[in-house]
Amino acid sequence: MNDRARQILDFLQRFGREHGYPPTIREIGVAFDITSTNGVRYYLQMLERAGHLKRSSKLSRGIELRAPARPLLGIPLLGRVAAGQPILAEENFEGRIATEELFGDPSGMFALRVRGDSMIDAGIHSGDYVVVRQQETASAGQIIVALVDDEATVKYYQPRRERIELVAANTHYKPIVVERGKDFRILGVVKGVLRVV
Repeated sequence: MNDRARQILDFLQRFGREHGYPPTIREIGVAFDITSTNGVRYYLQMLERAGHLKRSSKLSRGIELRAPARPLLGIPLLGRVAAGQPILAEENFEGRIATEELFGDPSGMFALRVRGDSMIDAGIHSGDYVVVRQQETASAGQIIVALVDDEATVKYYQPRRERIELVAANTHYKPIVVERGKDFRILGVVKGVLRVV
């Protein structure tokens, strides 16, 4: 299946979610600037042969999707993280945030709900979701989610010669100083913030 067929399959899924019924061949053509209905049929036949859909030629909206192209859409929401004093880290699957269009491939990403105000000057408020790329390293100045003695927190990462400082974006909070030998791990780098109002 080529890229255009994959894009058309994504469009069919999105259109079905938004409208509750499939698009017509002409609507697909308009969406992809394909002037010939035979051009649209070519891609639909390709998708049908691959088992993604079934078509009924007697109906104008006769496209029936067989299975989602990507069964695990969205970024897993695993729990909460402190933006004040560290709290006990708990990993509890709470659902998915459908942000694939914003962040691309969700594999290797997760989201956490923020509690506290230590990162407000970075635009991260209590109740926001931070979208995190799972990785064990970070560059100085990046916003990370870190695990310190089994407690998770979101802070700016500032490695020093003999210690690591986790710096808040709020002058009311002192940096969390992680001395050498203390149990410390980077869980990931914050790639975005989502806020529901």
